Amino acid sequence: MKTTFSILLFFLTFSVFPQVSFNIGNAQLESDLHSINRQGTSNYISFKQELSVSFNIPVQKIDYMRSELHLIPGEIFLTLEIARLTRRSYVDVLRVYEKDKAKGWGYIAKQLGIKPGSAEFHQLKNNASSKKSKWKSASNGHGNRNKNSKKRKS
Repeated sequence: MKTTFSILLFFLTFSVFPQVSFNIGNAQLESDLHSINRQGTSNYISFKQELSVSFNIPVQKIDYMRSELHLIPGEIFLTLEIARLTRRSYVDVLRVYEKDKAKGWGYIAKQLGIKPGSAEFHQLKNNASSKKSKWKSASNGHGNRNKNSKKRKS
């Protein structure tokens, strides 16, 4: 019974959050992007609002990337972060993505001027790590904020 439950849990986990490969060329960044992707998938409304504020982009454009271009949350974050780091528009990043998506995000970043080991690449890693931590703590803090607001109403 315990083995059957474990197998079922394994399949449910990977069917709800399928593992994708960003092919970014760095294990820690890949891991952070998976975390961002899981958090963005499980709470897309907060995710897109946070991106909208952080990157000064309308929520509708984030929705477009998800619904029309079928980007997952981690890819949306990468698109916007690469655009910021390269000082290009997110549309420029998406053009390269459409042309070279089969080669992975590491290749796309290189095409746009972010080389492995460069200052921009380190900034990309740091920003992904910060976003992952921020969204994780924000989702944990959100529950506490609701509890406190209910106490105040009483």
